Amino acid sequence: MGTIASIKRRESGKWRARYRDAAGKEHAKHFDRKIDGQQWLDQVTASVVRGDYVDPKAGRATLASYAASWEQVQVSSDGTKRIVDNALRLHILPELGKHPLSAIRPTMVQALVKKLDTEKGLSPGTIHGIYHVLTQVLDAAVDDRLISSSPCTSKIKLPQSDDAPVVPPTIERVEAFRDALPERYRALAVLLAGAGPRIGEALGLDKHDVTFLGKGAVKIDEQRRQDGTIGPLKSKKSRRVVPIGKVVVETLAAHLKAYPSEGALFLDEIGEPLVYRRWRTVAEAAVVEANRREAAALRERDPKATYTPWDLTAHDLRHFYASALIAGGASVKQVQERLGHATPVITLTTYAHLWPGEDDRTREVMDEVLSPLADSPRTAEALDA
Repeated sequence: MGTIASIKRRESGKWRARYRDAAGKEHAKHFDRKIDGQQWLDQVTASVVRGDYVDPKAGRATLASYAASWEQVQVSSDGTKRIVDNALRLHILPELGKHPLSAIRPTMVQALVKKLDTEKGLSPGTIHGIYHVLTQVLDAAVDDRLISSSPCTSKIKLPQSDDAPVVPPTIERVEAFRDALPERYRALAVLLAGAGPRIGEALGLDKHDVTFLGKGAVKIDEQRRQDGTIGPLKSKKSRRVVPIGKVVVETLAAHLKAYPSEGALFLDEIGEPLVYRRWRTVAEAAVVEANRREAAALRERDPKATYTPWDLTAHDLRHFYASALIAGGASVKQVQERLGHATPVITLTTYAHLWPGEDDRTREVMDEVLSPLADSPRTAEALDA
């Protein structure tokens, strides 16, 4: 930065403090008292020494305009790009986009978080994701010297994540759900429970992605987006070939015989590729019907009994598939590959509690490793004492 000029008193009686920045641009401000002007210059000098000096006019760009330029230069997967775009377009910019970067305060960020939580009813995980995108944008603005600090501070309170362990549905629930679906959609439920694809991956399947002869398998390398278009998976590691057993093979074969298709494996009532919005409507109605049937059967057996309704989503069927693999002795690596998780950490974070006998297995392993240290007579005496 250039020379900081002495404060001079103007004919109006106000004090004019001025300085030139590194680009030679002059900045000036007027004060009623000389001491206030000097404090302002001292703050500017300190920021130059610290290396965090910011042109006072740099933060006039709105969050919307800066976010647009920031988003264009990001290097990420297609899935991440969609997540970022949705966070900005649907949640962040409608609330904060019109404000200049320098005018965004922590209280405004906190108000956004509260609205996402209380008014929009988003899950804690979704809110954390949206907040992370906003943090990235504003941190970049700090790096670009448009603002001196980010309003996304450690004092922003986010809703606590729901860390409740995954509870997969029982086979009885899966069966009740399948039976409550219209005939056309039952094969999709069987595929979700028997191969564990994400719903977008299942809807993106072509009939040629299924191997019916020999060893049955499903090739998953695309997904159908919510707008109905076909696109890439969340990541390259999501691409996989999933073995399928006889039940799934025969169900899909019967499905194609009843509802033939030259392209998409699953079609809606008018013969168009099934999209998520239609599936969700059908699935939610099936859950309601399955509960109604169970409640009626319970009242028939015991009129005084209390019925507790349950819910079931496409992702619950994915959990069912994972839990079945784990119960059958599959390793973490096997479950990761079948589900298309990017890393085994994701698999363990979600399903670690489902692996059976971990405590006993730990005891056995450590007893074997520590066997040279065993002193049986003394140990027996201690246990008898």
